[in-house]
Amino acid sequence: MPMKTEICIIGAGPAGLTAAIFAAQGGAHVNIIESNTTPGRKLMLTGAGRCNLTHNASPAELVRTFGAAQGRFLSYCFYKFSPQDVLKFFASAGLQTRTEQDGCVFPASDRAGDVRDALLNRAKRLGVNFLYDKRAGKITKQADTFLIHTPKGPVRAEKVIIATGGLSWPKTGCTGDGYRFARSFGHKISQTKASLVPLVSLEDWPGQLAGTPVENVRISARINNKKIATAGALIFTDDGIGGPGVLDMSRHLTDYLPAEKTPIEITLDFAADAEQSAFDKEMTELLNNNPKKKIVNILAEFVPKRIGIFLCKRAGCDDELAAGQLTKDARKRLIADVKALPLSIVRTREIAEATVTRGGVSLKEIEPKTMESKICPGLFFAGEVLDVDGPCGGYNLQICFSTGALAGSAAVQKHTS
Repeated sequence: MPMKTEICIIGAGPAGLTAAIFAAQGGAHVNIIESNTTPGRKLMLTGAGRCNLTHNASPAELVRTFGAAQGRFLSYCFYKFSPQDVLKFFASAGLQTRTEQDGCVFPASDRAGDVRDALLNRAKRLGVNFLYDKRAGKITKQADTFLIHTPKGPVRAEKVIIATGGLSWPKTGCTGDGYRFARSFGHKISQTKASLVPLVSLEDWPGQLAGTPVENVRISARINNKKIATAGALIFTDDGIGGPGVLDMSRHLTDYLPAEKTPIEITLDFAADAEQSAFDKEMTELLNNNPKKKIVNILAEFVPKRIGIFLCKRAGCDDELAAGQLTKDARKRLIADVKALPLSIVRTREIAEATVTRGGVSLKEIEPKTMESKICPGLFFAGEVLDVDGPCGGYNLQICFSTGALAGSAAVQKHTS
């Protein structure tokens, strides 16, 4: 009877747990080394504890979302383990899910812990061995055997899957160890930066509105003569702006901040569902038809009261003023600011506050059909440690599940390439 393949996975996050399940299903003996005392600590915090576990999209749609380079690399794994496969996978583990109108998929319970437990329980049933509270110091290879060195002694393996995550949310155990391991085997690491992270503004007025949320805001910027736009909820912070729409914009700006010599100007559109001409007409009619109504109450059709008061100050008028008393210049300024309030962005928040890490193990050195290193046979990578990152909406967890499934399945094979 052939011996079972010995596989060691570094990291018990969503990518590592998925890899462990698929490797164990393939008949391998699997050890997971986890530096924390419990698995999936970052997973437990995703989606504000609700865990947006995937996005209900076709593999082709996913590929388009990630753009040319990343999409090309991820295409195979998205087709092999698609969002639909993820839903079937969790359903078979007893997890009920709910798909919202925007395509975001959550556990029906809105509890990230249920997603973690579904993965953990399946891995345990398959005999995966968890080695908690062990931080791998280094990984070496002697002939066909890997040695994962820990303070409590080495762990031997024929195959190793690095699923350590990136540098975001370091309190959950994401300390960049995977990059160190990759470098030790000759891999290049693309520069790591914060992605899906709040933005810091040059102006201090957002601090006056700190804590004020707005449901649907269109955020626009122009970089290298190319217009970029994202949309979603926004919240003002002490030093700038946050919220899902802002986090998505940060993906586009992070490569230019803070390297840009001048701030990047963005605009905030609080009437995102209306075209400019239609909005101008609507706002003009509201002002003309309600001459005795307070300006701030008219603005409340589009923005929360605190923002309306601020916009009145910018326009140089009292928010208690009636619409019929507005000057021509103040009226023009208010209409312009509701559709395109300018804000200068100087930097992102620190990577420790980012949802995901931009950059990582160079995709040029990874085989996209197996997630195996092209440099070191038997070494695999999965999840955020790779140079891939997506927008908000469950895309980044889909990366973890798809690359983890592929790496775990491929690592079982005796002859990988």
